[in-house]
Amino acid sequence: MKIISLFSVVRGYNVFLIALAQYLAAIFILAKDLPAITTITDVDLLCIVIASSLTIASGYIINNFYDSQKDLINRPKKSMLERLVSQKTKLNTYFTINFIVVIFAWIVSWRAALFFSIYIFLVWFYSHKIKKFTVLGNIMSSLLAILPFFAIFLMYHKSIQHQSTYIVIFAHALFLFILLLIKELTKDLRNIIGDFSNNYLTIPVVYGENTSKKYISILSILTIFPVYVLIELDDVGYMDIYFYICLLFLIFYNLKLWKSKNKLQYTNLLIALKIIIGAGVFCIVLIDP
Repeated sequence: MKIISLFSVVRGYNVFLIALAQYLAAIFILAKDLPAITTITDVDLLCIVIASSLTIASGYIINNFYDSQKDLINRPKKSMLERLVSQKTKLNTYFTINFIVVIFAWIVSWRAALFFSIYIFLVWFYSHKIKKFTVLGNIMSSLLAILPFFAIFLMYHKSIQHQSTYIVIFAHALFLFILLLIKELTKDLRNIIGDFSNNYLTIPVVYGENTSKKYISILSILTIFPVYVLIELDDVGYMDIYFYICLLFLIFYNLKLWKSKNKLQYTNLLIALKIIIGAGVFCIVLIDP
């Protein structure tokens, strides 16, 4: 049961999805001018993906460590499962994982080791301090989620042959960032009771639910800009179908959002959004089937 509990803490399914996304992003976006087999068998890429996955896992652990009281209110059943692992064990696991991260990063280069050392610090700083602040917590959480892709970008930026590719990469990152920000704001709506009880200054706690919904609606409209760049200014292959579906999904998402008033309704919205984000990972292969 403790192994299952620890797997729940580190959210193994999320870690796997991000690792897969890094490989697909490297093959189909960042290093698309290189043979796929060259990218897949790249030892440095493997080390970066492992370091990223372990850093994300350790991030979930330290986040769970600081949120233990809040999670008892927001996620009581899952929290009871996760509490089967003691706080001391979580901390020991956290430091061990981070030590392994630095080793894998150092195999690539000292710059990679420095990058992941800073990344580890930022994740801890977010969990310990920043996440309690209005707006800043949401923005930093979303940025930390896309930072592993920046590590892949640093690996392959020299192999990029066209300047327009940089714009395309930025558009992909911006689209994902906006979706993650929408997810964070929706999560705050779901967790409003636990956040209020533990003095987390989230947007729903400080400004109310309607203000959060307005921000989500504005962000949904903003997705049009990166989608336009990706569809009109770049050849994303059949992945344009995914982007059209996303825009349609966000219309229905917002209609449902403004009607939602309780935790269950917000939870259902979160699940739907996670599915559409997860589908985007697998749809990367549609860029060049």
